[in-house]
Amino acid sequence: MKATQKITKAMQMVAAAKLKRAQDQAVAARPYATKMAAVIANLSAGVSGDDAPKLLAGTGSDQRHLIVVASADKGLAGGFSSNIIRAARKRIDSLIASGKDVRVIAVGRKSRDQLTRLYGKAVVKTFELSEHKTIGLPSAQPIAELIAEEFEEGRADVVTLFYSQFKSVISQVPTAKQLIPTVVDGGAEPIDLKGAVYEYEPSEEEILETLLPRAITTQILAALYENQAGFFGAQMSAMDSATRNAGDLISALTLQYNRSRQAQITKELIEIISGAEAL
Repeated sequence: MKATQKITKAMQMVAAAKLKRAQDQAVAARPYATKMAAVIANLSAGVSGDDAPKLLAGTGSDQRHLIVVASADKGLAGGFSSNIIRAARKRIDSLIASGKDVRVIAVGRKSRDQLTRLYGKAVVKTFELSEHKTIGLPSAQPIAELIAEEFEEGRADVVTLFYSQFKSVISQVPTAKQLIPTVVDGGAEPIDLKGAVYEYEPSEEEILETLLPRAITTQILAALYENQAGFFGAQMSAMDSATRNAGDLISALTLQYNRSRQAQITKELIEIISGAEAL
């Protein structure tokens, strides 16, 4: 138990060291994603009808759903990955019960293992984040390209991303974000032009055609950063709890050991005294 306690303490310290950098990355990614959403909101306000890009307007149907589930590659982080997967499973089961066609992309080993076992052939592709030394654009780009391909080929009408939003070390919130059709976040309101009228060159439609795929990549990258920070926070909390539990168990075992040893010493003394009296 003492050896286990040393391991959990070391893992807690490593997670705490990695958490600071991961948290900084997650926080730094939020303004960029928010500003891009604001630009999209501003541009989309002047686009409607047949002129709107498909990524913005959608296909007009919601029969085919693509669910992207981003979890961690590793464990020993309490219920971090399980909470994300549980939220995704609830949505998937609800869609299937409604007669929708559901396809799944699993990001991370934990989601891959559980979703492949549960939904089999519905899992389109899996991605392992450990293939990259650090989370960055090379991690998010292949996922975004596959999503775009699924949408363009007509295999998905609605794309939803499940990940864990980092709130604090002890709070990570499983979150569902619709990627396609594009939905402007509540905090990203259209830019106030104060009555001015802007003419765009190229047109709003052409700008959005370029910007929307990039926005999907940005949202996925931001979600991976949030996941990474949440994972280290959950792991630090879990290892701290494990260290304290190991300490409690060591104290209980030490007390039991001391009582047993005292009982054995007392027994031996009684035997020695009894033998001396018999002589």
